[in-house]
Amino acid sequence: MNAIEARGLSKKYSGFQLRDVSFTLPEGSIMGLVGENGAGKSTLIRLIMGAAAADSGQVTVLGTQTGSPKFIKAKDDIGVVLDEAHFPVSLNAAQIGHIMEDTYSRWDPVEYARLLQRLDLPEKKPIKNFSRGMTMKLALATALSHDARLLVLDEPTGGLDPMVRDEILDILEDFTRREDRSVLISSHIVSDLEKLCDYIAFLHKGELLLFEEKDRLLEEYGVVKLSEADFEAVPKAAVKGARRGKYGVEALVDKSIAGSVRAEKPTLEDVIIFFARGDRE
Repeated sequence: MNAIEARGLSKKYSGFQLRDVSFTLPEGSIMGLVGENGAGKSTLIRLIMGAAAADSGQVTVLGTQTGSPKFIKAKDDIGVVLDEAHFPVSLNAAQIGHIMEDTYSRWDPVEYARLLQRLDLPEKKPIKNFSRGMTMKLALATALSHDARLLVLDEPTGGLDPMVRDEILDILEDFTRREDRSVLISSHIVSDLEKLCDYIAFLHKGELLLFEEKDRLLEEYGVVKLSEADFEAVPKAAVKGARRGKYGVEALVDKSIAGSVRAEKPTLEDVIIFFARGDRE
């Protein structure tokens, strides 16, 4: 079974349109969703979770179409962390745990207590006194404490310091050690996605420009630094994005059709930036 199957998803709002998005996230994998502000990441997540209805296309999550009555039950298998966690601010983490016991059929209070300790979250401190980072960590702890098969995370490491981000990435890797567990994570921190993900999806102005296995992506493409004259000799079809400066041209190329030009291995951030630039100077 695939964790998520999206086929031709489109959604139009005033001033924005998500257009014909299709991808498949295999079970047991981690997919990173990246794109600039306003690219459509949150819209796509809302469609996946059934919080908004697509104008066209369909999405299946854990074998259930989001528009079907069965999807309500399927949500018990999904852990969600949105970019803004909304907990009653007068409550504390211990009280949130009691509420979740009545919300999820497989809530695990022992796992929840373990995660609170690991993430250095106080049980009795009112949430109104939490920082943004603490609130996001609490949302992650709740998402991970009911034996979910799929995590859908919208900017879960935003506002966190590098040490805590690394710890969260370790927790997510541990989560997917079971073959039936999967993760969809959106983030502006591309280096986090490069460490963690099996697949990368890149949304740009409402279009899915790229969906590929991360390792294959980093093998297929390379960064070249050439003079203008040498760059003109590179096949146009090989160039995925270019940046011109006074010392020449830096470009991302498809190594399989770029010829004998020497290419350096890109970072994931290189790939994303050059795909977004296209052939602009």
